[in-house]
Order: sequence, then C-alpha cells, then structure tokens
Amino acid sequence: MNRKSFPLSRERLSELATRYPTPFFLYDEGAIRANARRLTKAFSIFPGFKEHFAVKALPNPFILKILADEGFGADCASIPELVLAEKAGMQGEALMYTSNQTPAQEFIAAKECGAVINLDDITHIEYLQGVCGIPELISCRYNPGPLKEGNVIIGKPEEAKYGFTRDQLFAGYARLRELGARRFGLHTMVASNELCNDYHVETARMLFELAVELKTKLGIRIEFVNIGGGAGIPYRPEQEPLDIETIAAGMRTAYDQTIVPAGLDPLGLRMEWARIITGPYGWLVSRAIHKKSIYREYVGLDSCMADLMRPGMYGAYHHITVPGKETAPHTETYDVVGSLCENNDKFAVQRQLPHIEVGDFVIIHDAGAHGRAMGFNYNGKLRCGELLLRPDSSVLRIRRNETMEDYFATLDFNSLTAFSAASQ
Repeated sequence: MNRKSFPLSRERLSELATRYPTPFFLYDEGAIRANARRLTKAFSIFPGFKEHFAVKALPNPFILKILADEGFGADCASIPELVLAEKAGMQGEALMYTSNQTPAQEFIAAKECGAVINLDDITHIEYLQGVCGIPELISCRYNPGPLKEGNVIIGKPEEAKYGFTRDQLFAGYARLRELGARRFGLHTMVASNELCNDYHVETARMLFELAVELKTKLGIRIEFVNIGGGAGIPYRPEQEPLDIETIAAGMRTAYDQTIVPAGLDPLGLRMEWARIITGPYGWLVSRAIHKKSIYREYVGLDSCMADLMRPGMYGAYHHITVPGKETAPHTETYDVVGSLCENNDKFAVQRQLPHIEVGDFVIIHDAGAHGRAMGFNYNGKLRCGELLLRPDSSVLRIRRNETMEDYFATLDFNSLTAFSAASQ
C-alpha cells in the first residue's frame, strides 16, 4: 500500500492560508532533492549518465534551480522552456531540445544556446540545414511502431505523431553525417506514466541494440541513448512505485550484454524523467466552499479544472484527503467538483471520503507534475500560485496568483474604445 501523506498539519496549513489564501500548489523541496539524489545514485553505475528534467511537467525556475543544483539538465520543447532552464543555471549540452513540427525560430534559438537538438522527423534534417545548419552534435527520435507496445496514456507508437521509422533512422543518420554532424545521440519515448519496471529496462535494451546496429551498418557510433520520459508514479494508494534501483540494475545488465561486447563502451545514458521526480511531492491545496445535494452529493472547491486538468481531461485518479480527518471513516460518497462551466470539471467522481464540511481543507495529491503547468484560463479563471516548503520548514512563494491585469494584458482596451466610436 502506497500511503499518501501531506507535509503540513492542519494547524500549520490554517496559518499558511491566512497569508496565501487557497487554492495554491505546494511543493516539498527536501523531498524533491532527496528523490533527485536517489535517482542519480541509482544510475551512477553507468559510465555517463544525465537526467534532463522535462520542463513541461513543472516549468518553475525555482524548481529547475533545485534540480540544476542536483546536477540535472532539462528537456525543452519551446523557447520559453529554454529560457527558464538557462535562468535556472542549465547550460549548453545540459539542455535537450525535443520538439515536433518545430518552427524555424525555435531551431535557431536551440542551436544558439548550444542545446542538443533532438530531431523528430527525417524531413527536419533538410529543414534544419536550411534554417541554421546542422550542428556537430545531433540526436534523432526513434518511433518503433508495432515493434514496441505503448500504454493507455500515450497510445500505440504506430499511431503517435512522433519520431522516425526504423528505415528513416538509418537514412537520416547517414544524411546528417554527410551534412557535417560528427556526434550522435539516439532517443525514444514510447510510454507515459508507466509503472512496470521491465518496460523501462526493455526500452533501454531496444536502444542499445539499435546503437549496435547503427555502428555495424553505417559505421556511426552513438554517443548516448536517451530513453525519454514516461516513468510513472502510483496515483492510487494500492499501486506500487517503480523500483529505481531495480530498473538501473536491469539496464546495466542489458548494457553489459549488448554494448560492451560490441566495443561501444562507454556509451552515455540519458533520460527525461519528470513526473517521478516531482509528482509525488506537490499538492493542490483547496477549500470546500459549497455542498450540493441533488441526484448525487457534491462538494464544491475553490479550485477547478483550470488548476488541475488531468482528472477532467483523462479521467485520471488523484487521491484526496482532508486535513484533520485522515483517520476518519470514509462514510460519504461525493463528486468533488470545481466551478468551471463544464460537467467534466470533477476532481473525483463517486469517491468514498470522510464527511466534509464547508470550510474544510481538501488536499489533492500527486500534483507536482503536469498540474499547474497544464492550467488554463477558460471561463476567465485565474490560475493559482505556487509555494515551496523549504527544508527548514519555512515557506516561500515561488509564483504569485494570476490577476485580472495578467489576464487582460494582451488586450488593448484603448483600441476597443476607438473601434466602438468608429462603428457608431
């Protein structure tokens, strides 16, 4: 059983909420650092290991600075994500730039800052050459199609829009070499939120074997393989977490069986794990502000799907607890909902919970990745802020709440006045 916990007592939370009214996201710096160190230690058995945290999961420079301090790099998919990572202290080849259908200005920015460009399609080779030239170090993303199963979230690889086919990959590396590339990486990402240890090991084995084949057939030596992201977390209490040490050991066995005999040792191992790094150590803190009794019993929160869209978008499960009622019996069945004008604005559907009163805090767990990052402004909802629980138990605000001024910042009301006058 995966026990869900929250780092603050109800009393401490009440005091905090007087300074920072709910809703807000809270992240635990100490737990994130400890988890980052555990990952680095587990994979230190490889001759060259680098974790590139996927910025899309939690694009806050304070979090990225914590991870930069722990030796992490970043995986980016836009110019703003590159800027965030650089401001946090991640530089040059510590940055992977993995995007798709990439505009010219993004390729230019990635090359200028020295990021490792990870191409998503064979046609992007000539496109990149025409835009800014092929860099010395380049990576390509492999889509194995039916050779590798996906999972529920990311779908079947052959139905995904990402990556080169196998034949395209061989043709692509040959062409990149013709155009001046001298160092090569190999990347894939075939699952999301995957909780099977062996799945991740077999993904690495697939890339190791492909690296050997590229050397044999093309004479191209791959400098690193990047197994991508996809490491899952146990959102449900009955689920078991991934065993990072077991995965690392399994990948090392595959490395010793494949890479070493082929004379390709040392070969770097990289990854873009994010959810597993920060996900369990972030919470969306809300209050119950309404209760409704019709055909079902409803608890309405001061947060909504605009703050955390995973349950409404994917039907994803997020555990819910009520501070001060952790041991109370779960005697009630509620739909826990927000105020968005959409019926899928539900954090939980027919969930067994303790009796909730208006004013109670409601904690939504495992919101430290793909939470605030996926927020939006539909219905004119203003996104909430982010707080960081420091190792000394102090709390730092690392992002303020959005305001109406933020929401209206891209509108020109002066022009609207002139427009209205001219239309009369």
